[in-house]
Amino acid sequence: MAEELAVEADGLCRRYGRRWALVDVGVRVTRGSAVLVAGRNGSGKSTLLRVLATAIRADRGSGSVLGHDLRAGAAQVRACCALLSHASHLYDALTALENLRIAARFLGRDTGERALLPLLERVGLAERAHEAPATFSAGMRKRLALARVLLKDAAVVLLDEPYGQLDPPGFRLVDEVVRALRERGSTVLLASHQLARAARLCQRGLVLDEGRVRWEGPVAELARHSGLESTGSEEGA
Repeated sequence: MAEELAVEADGLCRRYGRRWALVDVGVRVTRGSAVLVAGRNGSGKSTLLRVLATAIRADRGSGSVLGHDLRAGAAQVRACCALLSHASHLYDALTALENLRIAARFLGRDTGERALLPLLERVGLAERAHEAPATFSAGMRKRLALARVLLKDAAVVLLDEPYGQLDPPGFRLVDEVVRALRERGSTVLLASHQLARAARLCQRGLVLDEGRVRWEGPVAELARHSGLESTGSEEGA
């Protein structure tokens, strides 16, 4: 019996001006699995995740998330998918709690402090709940953005450099979050330079090079085939 796919895409192409960020990219991700997306800076990792999240459109190609077409079903894709991107997209003038409250309102979730404070506690920000992100460090902003992703309780979670800006306790937090997502059956795509660390959380690997899929296969073989060196992969282990 064939495994059910959570993410499926063929021939994805995306151009920024004259530069092609994705070139004929194909992706197959089974439901409940975790995939490490690797590649050098500018290889197309962020673009791929943003296309799959429908944050941007591909110029060519087709794809679907949980059976919803990336174009015709973009609203349905957004409903079942959560993206942690490089930019935090926080409301700096509001408090951390108010940022989550706005997200909860859009999602139709409980906006009360009793419902939202446990999320801030989970990411280590409960004591800063009533402070504005404008006063936060880059790592704290990443933690708040991660709390917003968890609030969505999405079936497909796309994490773009989740370890970026974090300290060793933050590294461990991301590890715990990814493991929890997998335990509850979510599908995870994790783009990271922290290859050794992220590989412990994933089953398969995908390497992008100048917008093309250079290699894909079991994550245990990624280091041997990728030609990449992990940056600080054991930091915070």
